[in-house]
Amino acid sequence: MDDALERRTMRKVYLRLLPFAVICYFLCYLDRINVGFAALTMNKALGLTPWSYGFAAGAFFWGYFLFEVPSNIILERVGARLWIARIMITWGLLSGTTALCTGPWSFMTVRFFLGLAEAGFYPGIVLFLTYWFPDRHRARINAGFTLALPMAVALGAPISTGLLELDGLVGVAGWQWMFIAEAVPTVLVGIVVLFYVTDRPTEARWLDDEERQWLTGVLAHERRQIEAAQTISFWRSFWEPKVLLLTLNYLGIVTASLGMLIFLPQIVKQLGLTNMQVGWASMIPYLCGALSMVVWGWASDRMGERRWNLSGPASSPRSASSSPD
Repeated sequence: MDDALERRTMRKVYLRLLPFAVICYFLCYLDRINVGFAALTMNKALGLTPWSYGFAAGAFFWGYFLFEVPSNIILERVGARLWIARIMITWGLLSGTTALCTGPWSFMTVRFFLGLAEAGFYPGIVLFLTYWFPDRHRARINAGFTLALPMAVALGAPISTGLLELDGLVGVAGWQWMFIAEAVPTVLVGIVVLFYVTDRPTEARWLDDEERQWLTGVLAHERRQIEAAQTISFWRSFWEPKVLLLTLNYLGIVTASLGMLIFLPQIVKQLGLTNMQVGWASMIPYLCGALSMVVWGWASDRMGERRWNLSGPASSPRSASSSPD
């Protein structure tokens, strides 16, 4: 009966939360990569040199860095529903505001505040999912959720370059249309989050009493086991050796990943392709990444092993193309 109850409960949870998480993260990474495609025409319009473009694009991550931890502390206190909605609505509005930039300094300023607005989204979603998924489901749900990353690049690349083709429509440049059009869905989904998301299983009226009690009990039991094994204070977590080692690992992955994302369209453009062809060519590595993410997540849960299933793909030469956050 427990197995049947688990299957029934988790099926409802997966169907309720996984599509929501994928859509939100898809929009997050679409917003993250569109600046690379906008650069094909935007840099000349705003007078951006390669250096000023790279510096301004990086300003996003300074804002993200400063507000990352505070954002997640706030999410823990006010709940995922309100905070994720706030993040999505403000980042959508600021992303659309990029269309109003007139030069390097305005572009840099908007990018910085965009990073502040978006800070904490990815770890916030991961934290939110730990409220709903027992440990043996974590690799699968994280793989399914982060599947939105390569899919955002694979689908977003031709979408973004297609919007560039609207150049001159009603006197608006193509790169401006791109920022506006891709910001609207983010704001709308952020509003939907307010009505759709349930913060904790104890509040889930879409589960019946037996399902709600089983899920709450399993998650509470796992939490007690973790706390009994070791409890680390907030400040100590910044100096915990394992956290620092994972931070170093993640720094290497994300540096390569984001460096490629921000400059890939311009690199491919130099091969003599049109803007639209750049979009189609950029799809290829990320379609492969989407497939491998599902396989690794399934294998990790199947084996019940995390360490080697992390180090394997992280060490591969193409791992940077599908890293999270």
